[in-house]
Amino acid sequence: MAEMGSKGVTAGKIASNVQKKLTRAQEKVLQKLGKADETKDEQFEQCVQNFNKQLTEGTRLQKDLRTYLASVKAMHEASKKLNECLQEVYEPDWPGRDEANKIAENNDLLWMDYHQKLVDQALLTMDTYLGQFPDIKSRIAKRGRKLVDYDSARHHYESLQTAKKKDEAKIAKPVSLLEKAAPQWCQGKLQAHLVAQTNLLRNQAEEELIKAQKVFEEMNVDLQEELPSLWNSRVGFYVNTFQSIAGLEENFHKEMSKLNQNLNDVLIGLEKQHGSNTFTVKAQPRKKSKLFSRLRRKKNSDNAPAKGNKSPSPPDGSPAATPEIRVNHEPEPAGGATPGATLPKSPSQSSLPAVVVETFPATVNGTVEGGSGAGRLDLPPGFMFKVQAQHDYTATDTDELQLKAGDVVLVIPFQNPEEQDEGWLMGVKESDWNQHKELEKCRGVFPENFTERVP
Repeated sequence: MAEMGSKGVTAGKIASNVQKKLTRAQEKVLQKLGKADETKDEQFEQCVQNFNKQLTEGTRLQKDLRTYLASVKAMHEASKKLNECLQEVYEPDWPGRDEANKIAENNDLLWMDYHQKLVDQALLTMDTYLGQFPDIKSRIAKRGRKLVDYDSARHHYESLQTAKKKDEAKIAKPVSLLEKAAPQWCQGKLQAHLVAQTNLLRNQAEEELIKAQKVFEEMNVDLQEELPSLWNSRVGFYVNTFQSIAGLEENFHKEMSKLNQNLNDVLIGLEKQHGSNTFTVKAQPRKKSKLFSRLRRKKNSDNAPAKGNKSPSPPDGSPAATPEIRVNHEPEPAGGATPGATLPKSPSQSSLPAVVVETFPATVNGTVEGGSGAGRLDLPPGFMFKVQAQHDYTATDTDELQLKAGDVVLVIPFQNPEEQDEGWLMGVKESDWNQHKELEKCRGVFPENFTERVP
């Protein structure tokens, strides 16, 4: 019997819920069709919009924070592998081996501590912050359903109130057939029964309206207080979260910097003991062949503007300053030069009648170089200016000059300007020119930043 009663209660509850859903659906349809008014609260709707925005921002922040933690873990693993590699290559008889191992161990512990503190002080706080949103979201949805119930009950009660006058009119003036059929004493009882039935329906509708209104208002009042408070709390939460992350990261990098400095000191000690075996980083060599240069230039010209190779840096890391060369195709007469004078051609120029080679005199301290010197027999054809080597340079190809600090080089133009690489000059050492006077055998290219111009 108890089981049958329980099943009956469950069935009744299911039926009641189905009836509520049908009533709500009918009410929503009537509201959308404009046949029933809908209770509106613009202030609450704004609170709901803020709530949804806050939830979206918090969810994104949680996702990005998890990504950050995954990156920290990946960096920890990479750092651990790197330290393990160092421990493997660090031979037992080298000084500082124990210190290097201790540093690697502390490095691993520091990464673990950093990751755990991020979880405790940022991620867990983030999870707690977002944990309150599902319940509030559910209550907002329930408030919406209760508002539909309230509107439905209100409309039902209003419809009964409207029909009250019609019913009273019918009761006051009975149908003629009923008057004829019923005795006089019975007509009074019939009227009283109809009045009582109408009042009962109206009272039930009023009770349902009051109940629906009470449930809705209780939920509405609570949410009206909670939603603005939750919205305002986001500022303090964001500040605390990012302050925690920034503070943890700052301390982590400070401690990591100390470990790196200690490791650097250990390696410096190893370098001092084995200083003769120090590995020297060499400058990148210049392009090896003119054919390769032309092919690469053609390829670059097909895709993007060509960029020449940069010259090697001097040994001390501070390349000599390169003075500006002012090109003047029509220089003023200087010394014994005559305007319009033709410069003598070099043997290479005379052998290439199809190529027109221009000479670009340089202006230094207000005077024109190359204008008169180019025609003098003691200078090479096309001479532009002099430079002096500030550092030793070891030639890496047959078309390069071997320089010693102090060598003076007479700079001349390239036969084909397209073959000139950025940061490289063509010239002949002054000592070779004075001795041989043979340009073809003595000239070569050299890095400009290894030299300095001289008057």
